[in-house]
Amino acid sequence: MSEAVAETVAARFSELYGAEPHGVWAAPGRVNLIGEHTDYNDGFVMPFALPHTAVAAVSRREDGVLRLHSADVEGGVAELRLDDLSPESDKNWTAYPAGVVWALREAGHAVTGADIHLSSTVPSGAGLSSSAALEVVVALALNDLFSLGLRGWQLARLCQRAENVYVGAPVGIMDQTASACCEAGHALFLDTRDLSQKQIPFDLAAEGMRLLVVDTQVKHSHSEGEYGKRRAGCEKGAALLGVNALRDVPYDDLDAALSRLGDEEEVRRLVRHIVTENERVERVVSLLESGDDTRAIGPILVEGHASLRDDFRISCPELDLVVDTALASGAVGARMTGGGFGGSAIVLAEEPDVDAITKAVTEAFATAGFTTPRVFEAVPSAGARRLH
Repeated sequence: MSEAVAETVAARFSELYGAEPHGVWAAPGRVNLIGEHTDYNDGFVMPFALPHTAVAAVSRREDGVLRLHSADVEGGVAELRLDDLSPESDKNWTAYPAGVVWALREAGHAVTGADIHLSSTVPSGAGLSSSAALEVVVALALNDLFSLGLRGWQLARLCQRAENVYVGAPVGIMDQTASACCEAGHALFLDTRDLSQKQIPFDLAAEGMRLLVVDTQVKHSHSEGEYGKRRAGCEKGAALLGVNALRDVPYDDLDAALSRLGDEEEVRRLVRHIVTENERVERVVSLLESGDDTRAIGPILVEGHASLRDDFRISCPELDLVVDTALASGAVGARMTGGGFGGSAIVLAEEPDVDAITKAVTEAFATAGFTTPRVFEAVPSAGARRLH
């Protein structure tokens, strides 16, 4: 399938720019199995890559011009001058690829221009990191075309800087690292403090299980205020507790830490989520590495959803309905995934129960008057790569 996609994107590039591209690259979206909002607290996360990808056909230029086109956005080719790129000057989709070019140049890498055509199958606004996929595919292409010699984790750091500074969204490092570094058939156990990685085997099909993604069709935007408020609240909690980041609050000392926060009730809730969520990631890693029944992670996913709903307060009626309905219909586990306030939930299920769960969730949405959700299987897939 990737070969056919590469040919289609390359052909459209040739129509737009009048020459064949120098190459075609792909970078995936991601689902986070467990470890939500821990990444900007120096904590643990456990994403895996989706088969859904952003694909870029790219050629290098030498004249300081960046030309951008997307198959997924109406409009013609956008032309930008590299010397004019400046943070938060662009409020369009072009800010993501342009931000990557800006970040590479700011870091001292000699990128002299490019023609880029993009096409993505990662659902936008669904909490599946469509923006990170867009950033990473551009970064990987430019890394190859300009022989920059950067490794996956380094590209991820630069892409994060592009989104933080150029786009103005205060995201952590997880999404870009997942897109750049995940491996097929594995979940990525990532320590976001030192970026150490461990690939954890995650082959659900071998155990007769499936992981579903339920896209609620409720859109969110990270650069809007609620995400930033949660991040600021976590930073306030760390400061009040005298630690560099909430990662440094031991799980066994949580009650004592919470008592020290006094009447800072909102901060207490945020701290409790982050500390318990890091512990949940470690429990999931331990269970998967032991090779025991993967079904044992189901209740941990449910715990994670309750924490995101009640302590972090970033769920919404649609996400809660997915989780409650799936569990009532026999799911092993379920939780919201991603930044929150919409987006997607994941459902861990026995293979024979998938159709019944999907039907129950769809019917529950219809009864509630919600937009019909999009349901698909999430198969742990390969990270960013060159296709052609």
